[in-house]
Amino acid sequence: MKRLRWSIFIYSVLFVVVLFLALNDYSPILIVGVTVVAGLIAFITQFYYPTALEKRVDRVESFLRSQKNKPAVYIYYILANRLEDESRTIMEQLMSKYKRVTVQATYKAAYGLYRKDMAAVQEAVPYIRYSDYRAYYETVLLLEDGKSAQAREHLESIRKQWMRSALLAEIELKAGNSETAIKYARKAVDASRGVQRYVLHKEYERTLPQAVEA
Repeated sequence: MKRLRWSIFIYSVLFVVVLFLALNDYSPILIVGVTVVAGLIAFITQFYYPTALEKRVDRVESFLRSQKNKPAVYIYYILANRLEDESRTIMEQLMSKYKRVTVQATYKAAYGLYRKDMAAVQEAVPYIRYSDYRAYYETVLLLEDGKSAQAREHLESIRKQWMRSALLAEIELKAGNSETAIKYARKAVDASRGVQRYVLHKEYERTLPQAVEA
């Protein structure tokens, strides 16, 4: 509700400013410029910031819960909170909306990992477009096969710090080194922002609560 009120306020102000410029015969170029800049600011504050930059988990959660009409965003909330029934519905919507194999692959890999269906992850991995995400799931598969040494080597190709730290936390956890796992989990959370921070935080609440204790 707070986000809705803020959106209404922003667009109301934009409407008033544009109306003022138009009624006072300002240049159409200036009017268009102001509209574009204001629209960009609104997009950054209302969507981009909570998705990619926000550090407060409660604010990201509030944002995600408001995105039910956007399956590509709402799926983060569904998978992070393990809402099984809704996850199937959201996946059907995503597969129906996005027909390109490379787009579907990332969602299929994430959903496969959520369901512990490594065969689905394996099938999706070759089609993942972004190298860091592809390497992330390849490392997960190596780890699930018990190849921890190879997994450690493979994750070195990943540029995103939060991915590397999250994988190292998982490797150490499987090896029984809980203290080291907690250290890497904290690094992963600290290096992440937005929806990725939220997903990690929710996962560690279940598996490594010490890593996200205040």
